[in-house]
Amino acid sequence: MKVYPDDEHSSIIFVRKINKKSMDCQGIIERIYKEVKPFTAEGIIADYIPALAGVSRDNLGISVHDIKGEFYGVGQYQVPFSIQSISKVFSFTLAYEAIGEEVWQRLGKEPSGTSFNSLVQIEHEYGIPRNPFINAGALVVADIILSNYKYPWRQFLDFVRKVSNDSALNFDEEVAASEKETGHRNAALAHFMYSFGNIKNPVEDVLNFYFMQCALEMSAESLSRSFLYLANHGVLPHSGEEILTISQAKRLNALMLMSGLYNESGEFAYRVGLPAKSGVGGGIVAVYPRHYSVCIWAPAINEYGNSIAGIEALQRFTSYTQMSVF
Repeated sequence: MKVYPDDEHSSIIFVRKINKKSMDCQGIIERIYKEVKPFTAEGIIADYIPALAGVSRDNLGISVHDIKGEFYGVGQYQVPFSIQSISKVFSFTLAYEAIGEEVWQRLGKEPSGTSFNSLVQIEHEYGIPRNPFINAGALVVADIILSNYKYPWRQFLDFVRKVSNDSALNFDEEVAASEKETGHRNAALAHFMYSFGNIKNPVEDVLNFYFMQCALEMSAESLSRSFLYLANHGVLPHSGEEILTISQAKRLNALMLMSGLYNESGEFAYRVGLPAKSGVGGGIVAVYPRHYSVCIWAPAINEYGNSIAGIEALQRFTSYTQMSVF
């Protein structure tokens, strides 16, 4: 039987003595880094995207930002990597901003129960993806952005630069080209939904935007900072700008909790207890509303497409700090 860090006879007995007001967050993430480093040897690199095949599995970075402006980091937290499906949170935010609750006429709010790139559900549910975070849902979101923004690529990049407070962020065109070359299933999804009338723009344009957003490069530090608006009721802590309403931020966090880690979302909620979004580049970003945002980057992933060391690290983080939504 596998023993988790918060099981009855584990280190949670020690953690219960921690005073949250004087908690040594830097010390905690340094401890976690040492504990989970061996897990970077497990799993595979997402080499089905050729441009990602050369990433070293030895990388491990942990970054924490809280809404009061404090920051903590350890390991390779400043190394840029391909954020892949984490980008779906940013694109959905733009779509939600643009058309509000109308977005749910073209998307569902439920866990998929199938692979993140499955075509089966689209046939049975008449071209309506179960949620924005499976690939079909993200393609519909890309279509919404193309229809509602004059300069969609630039405005997407400007948005991520704003929420991350990092003007140097950019797309990796090599990764985007690599994804396009091998993205036949995504092309099939887009054409299939076009046949149902749930893709309005030319399929090639939708795919190009989707591949480029997934090829955005960010570090764990930039990612944890960029998710702070979801930890702060939709408002950027560093500027006070409202990105989403309180209600929209709550709903986006709920979607991440239910569907942010593909078919491992339930297990992740059970073990970690935070809304989160992962990507096959090995990143996972999670938020504790009204408190913090945390990003783990460890490139080796499991069969669901989620970072093995990342999940281990986040489980320990919520156990050692006693700070989760449950």
